[in-house]
Amino acid sequence: MSSHQPWKTDSWFTSPWNWLPEVRQGMAFPETIKIHDVTLRDGEQQTGVVFRRHEKVAIARKLAEAGVHRIEAGMPAVSAEDEAAIKDIVALGLPAEIFSFARCLPSDVKLAKDCGVKGIVTEIPSSEHIIRHAYGKTLEWAIQASIETTLAAREAGLYTVFFTIDSTRADLDRYMDLVERVATEGHMDALTVADSFGGCTPQAIAHVIGKLRSRFRQPIEIHCHEDFGLGVANTIAALAAGASVAHVTVSAIGERAGNVPLEDTVMALLCLYGVDTGIRTEKLYELSKLVQQMAGVTLPPNRPIVGDWLYRIESGIVAMFHRRSKDVEPLEYIPFRPELVGRPAVEIALGKGSGLANIEEHLERRGLTATAEQAAELLALVKQRAVEKKGLLSDEEFDELVERVFRNGRKGSDVSASG
Repeated sequence: MSSHQPWKTDSWFTSPWNWLPEVRQGMAFPETIKIHDVTLRDGEQQTGVVFRRHEKVAIARKLAEAGVHRIEAGMPAVSAEDEAAIKDIVALGLPAEIFSFARCLPSDVKLAKDCGVKGIVTEIPSSEHIIRHAYGKTLEWAIQASIETTLAAREAGLYTVFFTIDSTRADLDRYMDLVERVATEGHMDALTVADSFGGCTPQAIAHVIGKLRSRFRQPIEIHCHEDFGLGVANTIAALAAGASVAHVTVSAIGERAGNVPLEDTVMALLCLYGVDTGIRTEKLYELSKLVQQMAGVTLPPNRPIVGDWLYRIESGIVAMFHRRSKDVEPLEYIPFRPELVGRPAVEIALGKGSGLANIEEHLERRGLTATAEQAAELLALVKQRAVEKKGLLSDEEFDELVERVFRNGRKGSDVSASG
């Protein structure tokens, strides 16, 4: 297979099916896609997560270092510390555009302006049921508040993103009429479609983005959640239909099941669709680590892209693939090189699922060789120990087993697996 094909590069090996003309037909990715990170606002809404002022500044620095185009630095109305953190981030002079979040209140617009941000994301509920049941208001209230606030934002010279909460559970015609009134009677530099409760499908998202683009001249932004695990798919569907800004958080932190993960979105666009957002992917692992540390959260070890054990191989058959192909075709057993996202290299683990290839790898690391009988004995002991402890073996535990097999010079004899 040619190394210059888009599905097979020096850094990744994905499916050629992605590039069939019939599959690509109708995709309309914009020439430029912006990544709008909401870790410091929506991400902090994950239960129990609190970012202090200096932590927000540190995360913003790392986001900009990774090439994130827009950083939603927070909501100044939340607290004096949030307001100060936003001002600190603006003062850094980062290459990223700095935005803040605002309720549909002119007073929130003034706070944002005082912070020195480039733009605001101003929110209003857009489905009649949530306006009535959750807010105790009317649709006309939502429209008038949006008009008043967006006009104030224009007067303040702020780039205004009109963010419609619960877009995907609204009646479509009424939703579009609401947006129309705000766009004509108020002000809207861009529209954010929000799948606030993660209840939409990629097909529906793509369809509606197409309708919105045909009706409104303003750019469309997409903001999804992961309640049904479709957030990344929905975001990419929106981008493929012509939306030009994706809202994400680092490692999917956020309310309930979380927001759309930055890492998965950027890597899927790059490796599966051939869309380079300009994000420096080699920074993704360390960015995730920083956010985990400051949020006080731990990711599942097999988390896509940045999970600590993602490339820790226990399976004997995959360990064999690794040993046979690592120097000639390292992408035979992994979809992308670890260095593409700045993560640790592939590691061969020792556990219940291990095979002789795992044993050989760990013996080589110690400069040791074993007979076939010794290797088989070590494998049996490793499996037994892994079952007993219900987990992987440490280097020290393997050293102990090696010593047991080698110490009495019974090389090639029938050492007991029970030890």
